[in-house]
Amino acid sequence: MNKHLLTAAAAVSLLFASFTGTASAHENIYTVQSGDTLWKIAQANQISVTDLKTWNNLTSDSIYVNQKLSLLAPHSHDTTYTVQSGDTLWKISSRFGISVTQLKSINNLTSDTIYIGQVLKISTASTTAPETTVSKAQMVINEAKKYIGTPYLWGGNSPAGFDCSGYTSYVFAKVGITIPRTAATQWSGLKPVSAPNPGDLVFFETYAPGPSHVGIYLGNNQFIQAGSNGVSIADMTNTYWKPRYLGARTAIN
Repeated sequence: MNKHLLTAAAAVSLLFASFTGTASAHENIYTVQSGDTLWKIAQANQISVTDLKTWNNLTSDSIYVNQKLSLLAPHSHDTTYTVQSGDTLWKISSRFGISVTQLKSINNLTSDTIYIGQVLKISTASTTAPETTVSKAQMVINEAKKYIGTPYLWGGNSPAGFDCSGYTSYVFAKVGITIPRTAATQWSGLKPVSAPNPGDLVFFETYAPGPSHVGIYLGNNQFIQAGSNGVSIADMTNTYWKPRYLGARTAIN
């Protein structure tokens, strides 16, 4: 009798095993972690760096902690998942960032019952890159780089010549963000951040006490600024800028 029971159990196990599949899609949105690079994220999710940048409208390799990245192309095909042993609708919906109600609606389910090997649609809607601050930040960076080489002009706030805060206020205005005109009022009037993200403003104490110089942070300790040699990119960690750094402010909501 025991032998027959064991044989039956083995048969059931084999039947379940024959239905076992694997997920055919990964999470749609990835949150950047400390130490991440585009290459590491792309490799982990079996996509190319080029696709990752295209899907998220990135024009450089700079990313920052907590940035949201889309891992699917816009207007991608339906995502599906093959039910595994131990799965529930709640576990599957949590994995893919949707609600149980959405999952049931997409698959025309009238109960919470699912079975091993069942193929569930995860999304029937086209996927678009997440609307996050990175898109506006990238617009700021793209605009800022257009003026590399523009000469320095005290009091200047146009492509004919910029001073530091004239440059930052001009760049932000070009992407639809109004900020104060001077370095001091930008420092006092904008939201403080503990560490800059790309597109944030970084401030330095140079020719006068307090925030007397400002630039736009690009990532990887680089910032772009209108200095004595005109608009150029500088390294915040070099021997001149590092001891003069005061902090950062953001104008991107």
